[in-house]
Amino acid sequence: MTNVLNLLTAIIRTDSYKLSQWLQYPKDTVRISSYIESRGGETESVFFGLQAFIKQYMMTPITRADIDRAELIVKAHGLPFNRDGWEIIVNEYGGMLPLEIEAVPEGTVMETHNVQVQIVNTDPRLFWLTSYIETAMLRGIWYPSTVATKSRKMKKFIAAALDKTSDIPVADQIMFKLHDFGARGASSAETAMLGGMSHLVNFMGTDTVEALIGAMEYYNTSAMPGFSIPASEHSTVTSWGGPSGEVLAFENMINTFAGPGKLYACVSDSYDIYAAARDLWGGVLKDKVIAAGGTLVVRPDSGNPETVPVEVVGILMSRFGYTVNSKGYKVLPSCIRVIQGDGINEHSLPKILENMMGAGYSIDNIAFGMGGGLLQAWNRDTLKYAMKASAREDSNGVWHDVFKDPISDRGKVSKRGRLGLVYECGIGVCGYRTLPKELADKKGNLLRTVYRNGELLVEDTFEAIRDRAKLKVEEYTNDVVERY
Repeated sequence: MTNVLNLLTAIIRTDSYKLSQWLQYPKDTVRISSYIESRGGETESVFFGLQAFIKQYMMTPITRADIDRAELIVKAHGLPFNRDGWEIIVNEYGGMLPLEIEAVPEGTVMETHNVQVQIVNTDPRLFWLTSYIETAMLRGIWYPSTVATKSRKMKKFIAAALDKTSDIPVADQIMFKLHDFGARGASSAETAMLGGMSHLVNFMGTDTVEALIGAMEYYNTSAMPGFSIPASEHSTVTSWGGPSGEVLAFENMINTFAGPGKLYACVSDSYDIYAAARDLWGGVLKDKVIAAGGTLVVRPDSGNPETVPVEVVGILMSRFGYTVNSKGYKVLPSCIRVIQGDGINEHSLPKILENMMGAGYSIDNIAFGMGGGLLQAWNRDTLKYAMKASAREDSNGVWHDVFKDPISDRGKVSKRGRLGLVYECGIGVCGYRTLPKELADKKGNLLRTVYRNGELLVEDTFEAIRDRAKLKVEEYTNDVVERY
């Protein structure tokens, strides 16, 4: 059977209305320059995903057979087909797109409302190509950048709470405090891969296997980018014979997966989470959990996510005991922890952290998992991503500003001219700033040319991207901690 996705070449990986736009520009146009930015939604964004997009979609040449097939489809669809333009690409560029793409380094954490990518055609006959690829390129950027941004926001919440309640340095435990449970809730395998990979920019815990493959293949990672542990699901617990068999399922988890230095998780709400914590884990199985070694992670999976995990931590403390750390917060013994993976989102997570601290419990005691709230809760408007034309060059070599300025929505005013990006410090404030390209070039333009005419000029490793995106200590000790 034909893989339909393989038929979606660059010629038809676009919106229908783009198909006629090669006839709509001023006749003396030779180049169009466009840019991508986040126009808000958050104060900052994490730029990510361009290298994956280029490798997946811009390194395979278009063929004459692709042109023939696209022509039949486009004309039957009711639109004009630019065969001459695509013939130039095949005949003179070997099927590769004659474009130049500049971009900020991936993993850069930057204020929104700034240029992240700039695209321009390199062949004056193909001025229309810049905007033609908007559909594909924008969705290759907005989604992974949005997931990476939101994942990092969760990281700030957790880091601030750890800094306040834990004796263990934040850097030593933060990477495994938010686990990706989102694969089954994603709209496609590619979505799971891109979103899961974006989460791995900030954390190292994942159950999304596609994310591992994406990071290794697209970003040349030299080490395994994500990890998981043995864990049960409701079917493996309830198969042991209803409520009376739950203790046997739990005991099997200990027998099979426990041991010095090992972690294993068991969903414990199949019937009564409170009884499971109190009477099974903290009762008949308590001595076995302790003696077996390693760490059991108890997982509630229903009820109010803002209160149930806090209550479970309290029950386990009443059975297993606790210590009080130097910051005055209670910590379970190392043999037992809790993970909350149900109902976690950017609103519930801070409330759980607040409730944990309000009860006097260190965040050492708990980790989190996010499913649909991590990989499927966002859309292009979450961070208001857009790709817009900002400049047009005429046949005399003169650049003209191109912009929109709608009176009905000031948030959609677009930038004008050829653009650049710099990092500047003013009076006590440092940040990224979009400038005209000529001025940015003089000050040290941060946009790098990463692609030209079918050649990938810059390849980032996943490790380098992680390093750019990592939290600075002042981000969780000053700004975010105030919310608690």
